[in-house]
Amino acid sequence: METRSFRRMGRDVGVIGLGAWQLGADWGEVSEEDAHATLQAAADAGVTFFDTADVYGDGRSERVIATFVRNRPDITVATKMGRRVAQEPSAYTLENFRSWTDRSRANLGVDTLDLVQLHCPPTPVYSTGAVYDALDTLVQEKRIAAYGVSVERVDEALAAIARPGVASVQIILNAFRLKPLEQVLPAAAEAGVGIIARVPLASGLLSGRYDRQTTFAADDHRNYNRHGEAFDVGETFSGVDFETGLEAVRRLRPLVPEGATMAQFALRWILDQPGVTVVIPGARNPDQARANAAAADLAPLSAETLDEVRAVYHELIRPQVHDRW
Repeated sequence: METRSFRRMGRDVGVIGLGAWQLGADWGEVSEEDAHATLQAAADAGVTFFDTADVYGDGRSERVIATFVRNRPDITVATKMGRRVAQEPSAYTLENFRSWTDRSRANLGVDTLDLVQLHCPPTPVYSTGAVYDALDTLVQEKRIAAYGVSVERVDEALAAIARPGVASVQIILNAFRLKPLEQVLPAAAEAGVGIIARVPLASGLLSGRYDRQTTFAADDHRNYNRHGEAFDVGETFSGVDFETGLEAVRRLRPLVPEGATMAQFALRWILDQPGVTVVIPGARNPDQARANAAAADLAPLSAETLDEVRAVYHELIRPQVHDRW
């Protein structure tokens, strides 16, 4: 698999990673056996970047990953912190950071975490110097090797990129979310900040597997957070109305290269955007993990195809999402 560099971390990773939210919770039940098989299939396919969070299954995702990556220094594990407390800027203190990272270190079974990201904190946190000073202290204490941020909004990403210690920005980027292409990706590339593209399939919409009759389990966020009832609605279907998303997929489907799936096409589109370091699709089983990794083998999409994706976005999707995030 092609590798790209997190320049500020000094690490290279495969361009297709694995998002491990579904190994913890909020996507329906995934057994521990299936979780381990999924991790193994991803690693066998060249995946060397796993992304998790302390809040995924209240630590279950981290613990599952820990049992797999033991003695696997080739795999970079990124986790996130900050969503297990009330979302107030005052909670983002060195004392709390030590507590949160100590818990993740125990869950993951390591002395030093590879990469810790602030997990979509309140907007003022991204512009608070004391927060970055505290993160620098964690690096000095060897609790963490590097830090980054996960964001909802473009302005949050730009605020973080301006900080010299930030190694990565995780942001929603897919064929339904083009706004980061305008400023975030160029600024990150210039600064040497890695870009982790999350929600790459718009919560499965861009897999092409859904239709108007599709239903989701009660414990699946695509059911209970459809209108932002539990957390930012942008995390579910990228904030796009389900019916509109289905129509956009219908328009995009003819662009899929022969022999590829709709999901692989959607992942390849992300890899073709200058400045992307790694994309982190989720997978609930080994077949999905292998299929996701195979997207890296597709040839880059043509300029004409990229123009068609942009045209569908501007006509159908932009009015719903562009100015919100």
